[in-house]
Amino acid sequence: MHAPDDALPSTPDTAPAGWSDPGRLRSAAARHLWPHFTPADQAARGDLPVFVRGEGVEMWDADGKRWLDGLAALFTVQVGHGRRDLLQKAVDRAGDLAYFPLWGAANAPAVELAERLAHLAPGDLDRVFFGTGGGDSVEAAWKLARSYFAAVGKPRKYKVLSRVGAYHGTSLGALSITGMTGIRHMYEPLVPGAVKVPSTNLYRAPVHADDPVAFGAWAADQVEATILAEGPDTVAAIFLEPVQNAGGSLLPPPGYLQRVREICDRHDVLLVSDETICGFGRTGAMFGCERFDVVPDMITCAKGLTSGYAVLSAVIASERIFEAFRAGGGQFVHGNTWGGHPVAAATALANLDLFDELGLVEHVAATEGAFGDAMRGLGDLELVGDVRGVGHFWTVEVVADRATRRPIVADADGRHVADVIRAAVLDAGLHCRVFGSGSSVIQLCPPLISDQGVFDEIEQVLRAALEKGAAAC
Repeated sequence: MHAPDDALPSTPDTAPAGWSDPGRLRSAAARHLWPHFTPADQAARGDLPVFVRGEGVEMWDADGKRWLDGLAALFTVQVGHGRRDLLQKAVDRAGDLAYFPLWGAANAPAVELAERLAHLAPGDLDRVFFGTGGGDSVEAAWKLARSYFAAVGKPRKYKVLSRVGAYHGTSLGALSITGMTGIRHMYEPLVPGAVKVPSTNLYRAPVHADDPVAFGAWAADQVEATILAEGPDTVAAIFLEPVQNAGGSLLPPPGYLQRVREICDRHDVLLVSDETICGFGRTGAMFGCERFDVVPDMITCAKGLTSGYAVLSAVIASERIFEAFRAGGGQFVHGNTWGGHPVAAATALANLDLFDELGLVEHVAATEGAFGDAMRGLGDLELVGDVRGVGHFWTVEVVADRATRRPIVADADGRHVADVIRAAVLDAGLHCRVFGSGSSVIQLCPPLISDQGVFDEIEQVLRAALEKGAAAC
């Protein structure tokens, strides 16, 4: 399934003219490009891979090297690379209107997409507010929660809870919700009112590590204890990814999300499911909250909404939240130029059509076991401490000592096994995340069209890399 029939042809001359000089491209990147989350000295060296073409689950850089995309670029390209059929359908669907904003007006593709998302979302999540990225949707959702409570006469409810170690974006509001201290401290003080609760990392659980149900109950109880400590009349919302990405595919323990839902209802706190990564088939359901049988008050989403073929995000909100503004004759005072762009909305519609045509959600559910088996097969290697995941969203945690679960750290000379593993993975042409954000994990999140051949190739590359890492210890 992983090679779409009408993707770009697999020839090296499909890159646009002028992209055939890799030296010039690398030199220009080193001189002018400021990459995201990249050390400045690395950006200036001129040795970053420059990608020029993609087809299905494969990519090629300017040097002609073939890569297997084990991360869907950035947890994004659900339908695979090079889908000219998707792009053509998007252009056709957008019609003769290149742009019009959603300020006191609407455009047809945005209306159609809002209707479709409302039908796809669970419960009464029927109102769609468009934006431009996952962090943007998180920012909007926090503002929406605060505005909602002001509209219903509870203006003191402004605080937001989120989990330690979780990533929710980089704008100042979203960064305040983000629980990764390493990317926060240089921007402090951040927006006040963002409070952290424990994550659901069972492998590193401080209590009940041998009992997932008891651990989930404990973690949910910490949410309620935090709400009570802060004052229920001050807490507006809690943001949770159904499967937490940062830290590596951290699954919700059995009953955890249901218990958090009950706690939110008891204290009038909005539950926001951040589906920037979990949404659009990644977990084997259209939305991750559906996979784990909970209905939130809002869903934030982006990435897989367009499979990366256009820039778009959305907050899908409960109708009762919208009604609070309508009943009071008010408005949600927020917006931007590009939210609901007609071409982006048309691209999302074409992307969702492709989901239906390929049966992608069903395909992920059917192949989850095969992917999991391939990753769990790495458990015979001495560096592998844990393998966890769901759908097409898996993580291998690497440890220095399996018995004690001791994380890998650099030696006295600054050498790190991660450097050996990462170099081996890159040399083999596998694009994935190796030991990102301070965690000793390898994260796999390939396009949803991936099949057994893709899973086997990922396993073979990781096995060889981990064996090299063990030999270097």
